[in-house]
Amino acid sequence: MKPLKILYACGPIDAASVYDYWLKGEIDPYHFTIPFVYQFYDLCRALNAQAHVIARCPRPASIQVAQLTIEHHPALFQDRGALLYYLGQIWTGLRLIWTAIAQRPDVLVIQSGRVFPFFLSPIAWLGIKVIPSYHITLWRKYRPKSWTRQLILALSRHLFQKDCAAILSTSPDITDQIQELTRGRHRPIIQFLSIYQPQQFAGIAPPVHNRECFTVLYVGRMHENKGIFDLLAIAQRFARAGLTQIHFDLCGTGSALNALQQQATAAGVSDRFACHGHCRRPQLMAMYAQTQVVIVPTTTHFTEGLNQVVIEGVLAGRPVITSAVCPAVHYVQAAAVEVPPDDVQAYGDAILQLYHDREYYDLKHQASQQLRDRFFDRSEGWGAKFRGILVEQGLV
Repeated sequence: MKPLKILYACGPIDAASVYDYWLKGEIDPYHFTIPFVYQFYDLCRALNAQAHVIARCPRPASIQVAQLTIEHHPALFQDRGALLYYLGQIWTGLRLIWTAIAQRPDVLVIQSGRVFPFFLSPIAWLGIKVIPSYHITLWRKYRPKSWTRQLILALSRHLFQKDCAAILSTSPDITDQIQELTRGRHRPIIQFLSIYQPQQFAGIAPPVHNRECFTVLYVGRMHENKGIFDLLAIAQRFARAGLTQIHFDLCGTGSALNALQQQATAAGVSDRFACHGHCRRPQLMAMYAQTQVVIVPTTTHFTEGLNQVVIEGVLAGRPVITSAVCPAVHYVQAAAVEVPPDDVQAYGDAILQLYHDREYYDLKHQASQQLRDRFFDRSEGWGAKFRGILVEQGLV
């Protein structure tokens, strides 16, 4: 019997580096979660499958060993304007169709964002089982769709209704949008969770509710649409109110980092509004350990995925403040303080409630302890759910 042949077009991850760590039975220290491509390697070994991984990674890499091939293809024309973005998507879509024709895999599993979805229908027409894996919403929840987005969605509707074998979804928001797009007539949608290793968070002590030094932690990209300037506005509000005991730590890099630091200095709050830049996993774990609250203020101008920081804050035993812009809030509501999207005043009020109300804070902390285990359960992860689809399709 011929081995199952799978083509996996994954997202912006260094799949070759993940593979090197996988061979040693380790997980790349850059990652908090068990990467999806790591779970894919596990699955292919278990199934003795022939696999070809194409990762959207700027670092050149090409590996071929036994039944596994790994290639890195950098994204074309990123941040070069709308026209070049669309040209890049078209070229990538056509290239993927050609690869599918040349290789004739049994299955194509592809992470959202790699190509416009309608490019996948012709691949399905070749008899290949196409499984889109959605990690971000199809459109921004609280913003009107542009005419180009509406056109792309209209052209993609048939894929979700009939052409694909099944759909992997990381959040109820994605599932709801597919149901809305297809008017409830769609292929099976299977939700999966981001999965973590318990030992990563085992060394983090419970938070100390310290009103003399109460720290709020942000982890993520330094872009305006991630809400970082809203955090600065909150820090300025607290400074005016004399609440100098509340500090902000921000971890991450991005195009707005320098401007944020300059504005914090100009506002006179830089002594309690610290930007730490990129932090590797050991440093991030230390940041989680010394903080009281995790905040994820993504704005409605950003098309959010699950936002794993929401989950990581809960796994670290810290209350999380966020809004429904982040789909992960669905999974951790008992441990989170949910505020209206883009409501800077509400974000600040939520911090103050957790700062002043020790009983309320403790309730959120206790809820985080009750939610942890499901994010350590590999049967809820991407690899297990993908395998379930293969079984359902009669491929294994």
